[in-house]
Amino acid sequence: MSAFANPDITQTPTKPPVATIELVCPAGSLPALKAAVDHGADCVYLGFRDATNARNFAGLNFDEAAIEAGIRYAHDRGRKVFVALNTYPQAAKAELWQRAVDRAAHSGVDAVILADPGMMAYAARHQPQLRLHLSVQGSATNYEALDFYYQHFGIARAVLPRVLSMLQVEQVINKTPVEIEVFGFGSLCVMVEGRCALSSYVTGEAPNTNGVCSPPKAVRWVETPQGRESRLNGVLIDRYAPGENAGYPTLCKGRFDVEDEHNYYAIEEPTSLNTLSLLPDLMKIGVRAIKIEGRQRSPAYVAQVTKVWRAAINSCRNNPQRYAAKPAWFSDLDKVAEGQQHTLGAYHRPWK
Repeated sequence: MSAFANPDITQTPTKPPVATIELVCPAGSLPALKAAVDHGADCVYLGFRDATNARNFAGLNFDEAAIEAGIRYAHDRGRKVFVALNTYPQAAKAELWQRAVDRAAHSGVDAVILADPGMMAYAARHQPQLRLHLSVQGSATNYEALDFYYQHFGIARAVLPRVLSMLQVEQVINKTPVEIEVFGFGSLCVMVEGRCALSSYVTGEAPNTNGVCSPPKAVRWVETPQGRESRLNGVLIDRYAPGENAGYPTLCKGRFDVEDEHNYYAIEEPTSLNTLSLLPDLMKIGVRAIKIEGRQRSPAYVAQVTKVWRAAINSCRNNPQRYAAKPAWFSDLDKVAEGQQHTLGAYHRPWK
């Protein structure tokens, strides 16, 4: 066992009984945190106002006063707070991430969500009482990877990347004592989580170290005779017709001309993952938590999505054999979905 390992971890752990599935909701601001808690979230996750979190947008995230108020608001209502420190520190700035771990521990959060093994080693050594979750940015897609993080750093939970089928998720759950959290709703990432190179190629700033796919300083909107254009560091991402909804420009979801195809989504369409219909299966295989993506979204989005998922989880828990996702739930979620459309993503692979 590593010198960094939690001394309470055994080499042959037993898996605890599956508990009630938790609903983990995004909080990009204090109003969003309150909206999540008020509408039924079991846990909220948030980030500091710096490069240590992967949603480092201007005007979002938490300063000292906000995180103190947010933790108090959640804990007074019996809810948990997780802090996402899920980007990768650079050698010249490692102290920023280390201070963030200490800051999270001292603030009284219930867990930190980490991606970098070095940061896990730091947390295990300096804040051994702190519960550690492996971020989706850690890109762990098999039980051997999870076992590494468990044996060396004592992680309690892992968020799986959105590239696994239902069968693969079940296989991972059956072979690890680590709690498994999966994404249930929100924007999809088509890259290998934690390994995106598209934005860094164009902007010179990697989203996995600077905390945002498209840095605001590199984004430009230009009105042209052909329509409104979105550009990232001068590179044309998309062109919108009059009255067409324009999403925040990211390279992976732009429209391009490729050979004989014109103005089409060459990599991925703007669409949201929505697994409401799979909830009984997720519960049955032992998923411990459902995560909602969207710390960059508004408190109204958080309230709407949390409300629907709270109702769905309660319905499924009370009568899983007769559970059916209501059309009204899909309608409500499609209104806030990216591109106003949804998909089952990798969970549904008809060729398998």
